[in-house]
Amino acid sequence: MEVSKPEIINYIQKAKNGKQSAFKFLLDTYWNTVFGFQLKRVKNEYEAEDISIETFAKAFDKIKTFDEKYEFATWLIAISKNIQIDKSRKKNASLYSNTTNTSEEHIQKIADHSPTPEDKLITEQNLAELLRYIKQLKPHYQEVINLRYFQEMSYNAIAKAVNEPLNNVKVRLLRAKKLLAEIITENT
Repeated sequence: MEVSKPEIINYIQKAKNGKQSAFKFLLDTYWNTVFGFQLKRVKNEYEAEDISIETFAKAFDKIKTFDEKYEFATWLIAISKNIQIDKSRKKNASLYSNTTNTSEEHIQKIADHSPTPEDKLITEQNLAELLRYIKQLKPHYQEVINLRYFQEMSYNAIAKAVNEPLNNVKVRLLRAKKLLAEIITENT
């Protein structure tokens, strides 16, 4: 289903105000666009997924700077392209150098106030059945679901445990919950 530009702008404005459901909507709406773009560029599903996660993390971190005169998809693709170029440069530089350059970027928190329907499903489902569904996810999605819902770790603790920036963890968890909800829906 095609989403209208006024509807997209409405969700962007909600995201600028920290509304978690707006971030989820934007992620769901544009994930395939960004992932498909990266898959064509890097020709590696795992790498394309990582770059896509970083793209949304960076976009959500900088959402207040987005100018609504422009297309949101174009903005996301530009961010994604720059991340991929930076990763390629770092990869090439590491071939010639033994030093590593890690840059810590300022991370802005994405509001997470109320449990989503997926959160309720996770806590209410039969544990054995739920674990069977979780096993269908890719390992890095299984890991964040496990840390968040079974070990009850905070986003910050998960970020430290998996050695990833906080926003990457939030986006990966959003994506994991979406995929898990799809699996549960298919099987019920």
